[in-house]
Order: sequence, then structure tokens, then C-alpha cells
Amino acid sequence: MANVKKESSNAGGMFSGIVIAGCILVGWLIWNFIMGNGSNFEGGVNTGHPLPGNYLAMVYKGGPIVPVLMGLLLMVIVFSFERYIVINKAAGKGNLDQFMKSVQGSISKGDIDGALAACDKQQGSVANAIKAALVKYQEVKKEGFDSEAASEMIHTEIEEATSLEMPMLEKNMTIISTLVSLGTLAGLFGTVTGMIKAFAALATAGTPDQAMLANGISEALINTATGISTSALSIIAYNLFTSKIDTLTYSIDEAGATIVNTYRHFRGSSKN
Repeated sequence: MANVKKESSNAGGMFSGIVIAGCILVGWLIWNFIMGNGSNFEGGVNTGHPLPGNYLAMVYKGGPIVPVLMGLLLMVIVFSFERYIVINKAAGKGNLDQFMKSVQGSISKGDIDGALAACDKQQGSVANAIKAALVKYQEVKKEGFDSEAASEMIHTEIEEATSLEMPMLEKNMTIISTLVSLGTLAGLFGTVTGMIKAFAALATAGTPDQAMLANGISEALINTATGISTSALSIIAYNLFTSKIDTLTYSIDEAGATIVNTYRHFRGSSKN
């Protein structure tokens, strides 16, 4: 089991590395060949001024930091889609709320076989963890353990099942949370370097040119806008997926509590 986890972790790390490198590369290709296409500029070359209203050319003039910002934005999009797919798969095939109501109803009635059938139908990480707890319930019921010992065994089984099923949900969430800060910082860095270049150009020109200064500032602020957009998207994605993961974890805990309470009720009834 440890080897399987290690191999899965290595494969996941390799995937993340490939995605990061690929996003940076794609960002550079977009910046160089699409935004930097000569048709977007006066004179047909990307060294000229952007055509009026051509935003691709304006973003291109943001400088070499733009491919990095584009790469960061693409990372947020790619990892968000990846997390969405994984978390939806963990929730199972059917509606999670309906599944939980069905399972809890079956457990409360003592219909463990019905709850197990619902878990087999739902599949996913939540259903697998609950199924493991139900199987343990049947075992402790057959052995006739007292309520405290049974409760401990069922909780232990749930924790072990969760430790096997849920860690993949947290994977790459660190990257998304890091992009929240990294996007803003990269945007500010691009703005600072752009402002330095704008004022340096004015200094060498001798006579202050207001149009040139305004153009340089607008180009520099493009980096800030792109960085803030990346950070905003990262915050939304991170909070959304964190909320979904908490919901899945709570569902497992809630089902575990129902199973334990059902066993205690069974023990109390058998004594009477």
C-alpha cells in the first residue's frame, strides 16, 4: 500500500510539473506568435505602436513578464478543471444529497444491505468510505461488541477508509492557493519593470513626451490587470473546491455518526 501511494504521488508530481512547464510554454507561444503578430501593429512589425483598439498588441507590449502571467492564468484554468473532475468523481455517480438521505434512512431502519447496495450504485470516494464503515458495522454486530468498543472500531475504519480515498482531493490545491499570491506579485513586478522602462525612455529622449509616458504607463498596468485577474480566478477556484471537499468529508463523518448511533440503539434494544 505504501508503494502504491508513493507511485501515485510521484505520478501526480510529474503531472503537475508537466502542466506547469506546458502552461508557461503555451503562454510564451501565445505572446510571441499571436499577440506579437505584425498585423497587430503599425508598420506590420511588433516593434511599432499597437494599432488603435488592438488589445492583443497592447498586452504584448507589457514585456517578457506577459508570457509568465499567461502561463499562470492557464495553470489556474487547467488545475481547476482537473480538481473539478476529481472532486465530482469522488462524489459519485448520483446526487450526493439524495444518496446521503437514502443511506442514512436505510441505516436508521437497520437496513444495512440496502445501504450497501446504495453505496455500490453511487460509487466514488464517499460511498467507498461509508461502505467500509457498514462492513465493519456488520462485523462488530456479529461479534457482539459493546457500544464503546464498536464505536471505536467503526470510527477507526472510517478514518482508515478516508485516508485512502480522500487525499487525492487535496492534491494540487496548494498550487492553486500559491497562484493567488504569485499572480499579483508577478503582475506588480511586470508593472514596476514597465514603469522603469517608460521613465528611462523619457529620460533619454530629453524633452518630456506626455503621449509616450501615457503609453508606457498603460502598457505597464496591463501586467497588473492580468496578475489581478489570475489571483481573482485562483481565489474563486480555491474557495469553491475547498467548500466541496469539506462537504464530502462532512458527509462521511455524518454517515459514520449515524452508523454508530444505530449500533448503540441495537445494543440497547438487545439488552432489553
